Amino acid sequence: MSELIVAKFGGTSVADFHAMSRCADIVLADDRIRVVVVSASAGVTNQLVAITQHTELTARFTAFTEIERITMAVLNALQYPQAVAADIDALLSELRVLIEHGGTVFSVQHKDEILSFGERLSSVLFTQVLAERDAAVACFDSRKVVRTDSHFGKAEPQINAMRQLCSELLLPVLASQRVVMQGFIGADEHHQTTTLGRGGSDYSAALLAEALDADTVQIWTDVVGIFTTDPRLTEQARCIGEISFDEAAEMATFGAKVLHPATLLPAVRRNIRVFVGSSREPNSGGTWIAREVEDRPAYRAIALRKSQTLITVKSPAMLHAAGFLSRVFDILSRHHISVDLVTTSEISVALTLDEAPGSAFEHLTVAAIEELRQFCEVQVEHGLSLVAVIGNHLHSSRGVTGELFQALEGVNMRMICHGASKHNLCFLVQDDDATPVVKQLHQSLFAA
Repeated sequence: MSELIVAKFGGTSVADFHAMSRCADIVLADDRIRVVVVSASAGVTNQLVAITQHTELTARFTAFTEIERITMAVLNALQYPQAVAADIDALLSELRVLIEHGGTVFSVQHKDEILSFGERLSSVLFTQVLAERDAAVACFDSRKVVRTDSHFGKAEPQINAMRQLCSELLLPVLASQRVVMQGFIGADEHHQTTTLGRGGSDYSAALLAEALDADTVQIWTDVVGIFTTDPRLTEQARCIGEISFDEAAEMATFGAKVLHPATLLPAVRRNIRVFVGSSREPNSGGTWIAREVEDRPAYRAIALRKSQTLITVKSPAMLHAAGFLSRVFDILSRHHISVDLVTTSEISVALTLDEAPGSAFEHLTVAAIEELRQFCEVQVEHGLSLVAVIGNHLHSSRGVTGELFQALEGVNMRMICHGASKHNLCFLVQDDDATPVVKQLHQSLFAA
């Protein structure tokens, strides 16, 4: 095919009929956009999660009613709602049956099945929004081509299988029409529905772009690109015109909410450019992410991730001893605990965990701490924030580190991690100090 663009629209971009209409304008303005990936309409996934968590039918159906309300509001705003009314009714009926017969607790497999309905509903509605503009368009089930393993809740994509399936089933369709697909969901080899994890719609779009050899992935959201820091933290935050894959990956990893951390992996593998823009203001520019960029400043952005835990493991046995760190990390590994930052001294090692819901901290068990305490002293601290300064050659540029620490004069830093990456310098502060620290840093490093 000639140049191919995969465009992904987030939950707020397809929140209601008017939002979907704005997205339709974007799609129809560029004939190169052949694959459209949509999230669930804003609020729907939260209600689906509530359904999987509640044990009482009454509470489950309260959430279902809200999903039905959001869905029907879009359906009734269509010019020809009867064109997709039967499909929407069938999906809602299927969801209702799953709720009624799910028992007290849903299995992980059934949870993924339930969570898939948000994207399945929004994709049918958005397809009709495009069709009413006389667009040649079809709703295509992502589960036909997004092949994953059977790790329900956070399935791993099978890249080679996806590439083959896209070549056989999807590429022939794109020659004559656009397709609207569901983000976030896939299927294993047994055709059981799986999900890529919360926020996985961006990842879905990038995986499809990789499998189709697309030229560009567009991520349309509710903000005008990627900013030098979260605009909610300081009014001085400004949009970044272009950023490298390396810098964007650091930002996504250390807390920037605009991009799902895994999104860039397929883009990097196939050197696919990524654009991030606002579906509300499509003409206001945005951020281009690419392997090569014209400007690589020392400081590019500041990321913030709150609710961090610091674990300090201390033992005189570490002194001139081999195998101590291996023993510590073996315990953490067996308890499925993923570590973010690590610093060591002669007799202690400090490491950070992310306390966010669904993250490593939830899996930190009393048993893991007790295992560590059998041979060393363990201190656990909560209520910390990780601040990451993202840039280029931070490990070697003359004067850069001195300038940075001068800007942090008077800040009580709990831990510093520098040198492992040329693209970031990270440190921990108390949660209450995090926002003032970011504002102070941004003023010092980015003020014109």
